[in-house]
Amino acid sequence: MNAYWLMAVAAVGGAATAIQAHFMGLLDKRIGTLESVFITYFSGGVLIGLVMLFQRGGNLAAGGAAPWYAYTSGALGLVIVGALAFSTPRLGLVAAFTIFVAAQFAVGALVDHFGWMGATARPLNASRLAGMAVVLAGIWLIIHD
Repeated sequence: MNAYWLMAVAAVGGAATAIQAHFMGLLDKRIGTLESVFITYFSGGVLIGLVMLFQRGGNLAAGGAAPWYAYTSGALGLVIVGALAFSTPRLGLVAAFTIFVAAQFAVGALVDHFGWMGATARPLNASRLAGMAVVLAGIWLIIHD
């Protein structure tokens, strides 16, 4: 697959995440965090369920080959969506997302470096460490305006 295509898909996902977080923040302030998470998961679950059924007939049986911890992705998604819904209206989009990205970099670097949970090992190098340091500096600048 073309690297530019993959980067475009990631950028669209990032843009959608920012907009979703803002919308969830609006819901959080008006109806509550739990309700915001429920609406997000319920509407997304119904939509992907319909797409899955129409495209593949709902082939969930093939999932038995995945490691047990892969099935915690839904619970982790609840943590992500709940944390976004709660933190975004209180910190603002830029601060909340900068902290989210920094945490993703840190955990991603550890998972990659050690090859945890079936990931391909990609050793941490000076360039990646420098990038994470820049993000941490950015968090400090954004929060201390």
